Amino acid sequence: MEKTGMKVLIHASAFFAPFLVPFIIFLVAHSTEDDEVKRLSIQAILFQLVMGVIISISALLIVVIIGIPMVIGFGLMWLIVPIIGIVKALNGEPYNYPIVGRWI
Repeated sequence: MEKTGMKVLIHASAFFAPFLVPFIIFLVAHSTEDDEVKRLSIQAILFQLVMGVIISISALLIVVIIGIPMVIGFGLMWLIVPIIGIVKALNGEPYNYPIVGRWI
């Protein structure tokens, strides 16, 4: 599979298999020594983990009202960020996930 296709698949997997697909692509890219795809797959996995934790904490904070806008904001971010990644991958532009992009 071409690099662009793998990148799009990594971003799109957020909607159907957010951990499994990036992990499998990481293993495939690891055998081919494709550093860019490996970096992106690790970022995708970390982004899903961090967003899951943030949304869980926000859901607990609904009790004190502040969690409602946080859940809405982070929920929208969880949906929009992969779409931006797909568009960037299709245009051949580099993309780093917010929050975790600089960790890798």
